[in-house]
Amino acid sequence: MNIEKDHVVRLHYSVSEAGGEAIETSRDREPLAVLIGHQTIIPGLEEALLGRAAGDRFEATVAPEKAYGERREGLVQRIPRKHLKDHRLVVGATVVVPTQMGPRPVTVQKVGLSVVDVDLNHPMAGKTLVFDVEVLDVREATAEEKDHGHVHGEGGVQHGRP
Repeated sequence: MNIEKDHVVRLHYSVSEAGGEAIETSRDREPLAVLIGHQTIIPGLEEALLGRAAGDRFEATVAPEKAYGERREGLVQRIPRKHLKDHRLVVGATVVVPTQMGPRPVTVQKVGLSVVDVDLNHPMAGKTLVFDVEVLDVREATAEEKDHGHVHGEGGVQHGRP
């Protein structure tokens, strides 16, 4: 079965900058499960998956505009330090802050006594990324998964049952 919209794909991946060491990998944990066509992963990786099948292993190079976008200057925000009390605050560190649109990774730029300046660009913004991908399995999404816009069950969301 070839991967297309409304298919669930379980995969392992590693991602790096071109010529660099892996920044992140799923190979030391459960595979990633994604619902194709529902904006659950970056567009460039989703496009590279289309037409592939279980057992395929490939490399995909994804430009910034199909990944986390270009870096935008001036995206700095000052946050009260009390909102980051659970983080180790050092310049250059990536921390996840709660926002109205959900958790967001930011990069610490400056640490003061009561405030922290953070760069709101995604830490991988402006970078060309290289993915090493292994497709483990592919199946059609259930009606409920399509309706909810995410994978259920193994590797996906586990909704509680009353």
